[in-house]
Amino acid sequence: MRKYVIMGVQGSGKGTQSAQLCETFDLVPIGVGDMLRWNIQHHTKLGAQVRRVVAAGELVGDDLVEETVRDRLQQHDWNYGFVVDGFPRNARQAEFFLESFDIDAVINLELPDEEVERRVLSRRLCSTCGLDYNLIAHRPAVEDACDVCGGRLVARDDDTPEALATRLREYYEKTAPVIEIFERKEFVVRIDATSSKEEVFEDICARLGLPLAPATPAD
Repeated sequence: MRKYVIMGVQGSGKGTQSAQLCETFDLVPIGVGDMLRWNIQHHTKLGAQVRRVVAAGELVGDDLVEETVRDRLQQHDWNYGFVVDGFPRNARQAEFFLESFDIDAVINLELPDEEVERRVLSRRLCSTCGLDYNLIAHRPAVEDACDVCGGRLVARDDDTPEALATRLREYYEKTAPVIEIFERKEFVVRIDATSSKEEVFEDICARLGLPLAPATPAD
């Protein structure tokens, strides 16, 4: 059983590495954002609460987030473990998490601010079909045009240097205490996320003692 939390600043490849860990080692991805969206789409009681908060233009509070994570982890629908992405985001959530669940390691993907800016400000979105692009790793065949529908590629409204600087400041202010709490009680692996996604994944596996080619169960 492998139970991990993955953390990282925007643009660090957190979602990519979480997905790769889950695919390679048959772990279950537990993303807080995905869970909140699922509850809204399926009209659950929790989803109705989240919808009201979002409609009011407010952030989803700790109590709702904690309830979402608790309900999800209590399902115990994994055979080999899970990777939690997007939680905890502040000291209170970290304390709650450690009181409620045992984990094997926290993976913290680290990326210099200038590289975060380079990656994030290279993102584009098709204004017609919504397909995501990154001009560093996924350039369209025709400049500023979607490969699928031909729609115009645009930057996200909140992908500006000023908005990114605000997000980074808030991330560090909230995350630093979380890392400190985890380091007192858990195994925190700090990973240099400036390398390619393949090299970052290899580094994660090496630091966690995971085989890059997990053994296939015998028939």
